[in-house]
Amino acid sequence: MVEGLEMICFQIISNVGAARSSYIEAIQKAKTGDFDGAAQCMEAGQKQFLAGHEAHFELIQKEAAGEPVGGSLILVHAEDQLMSAESFKIIAEEMIASYRRIVELEKKLAD
Repeated sequence: MVEGLEMICFQIISNVGAARSSYIEAIQKAKTGDFDGAAQCMEAGQKQFLAGHEAHFELIQKEAAGEPVGGSLILVHAEDQLMSAESFKIIAEEMIASYRRIVELEKKLAD
């Protein structure tokens, strides 16, 4: 089971790490006014996050069914990365909305 647990943990870490990177890239694109690019990055990040979340949910289901999953530093790291990516998503959504408002206000001021 350890090998299976480690594999699932690495799936979580890999997917949610990529999601977090996509969310950061979305913020950077929004900062330059590329809101279409930001939306694409957010969509890609959401797909990556869901893949990681599904792997995490698989572990939860196993444990809920009475199958011992075990604990490890890798699992703790995977869960930390999962929560970090979710937080970055929320921050990215808020920052993109703020940058959108800034651009709209700048356009009004220029008129």
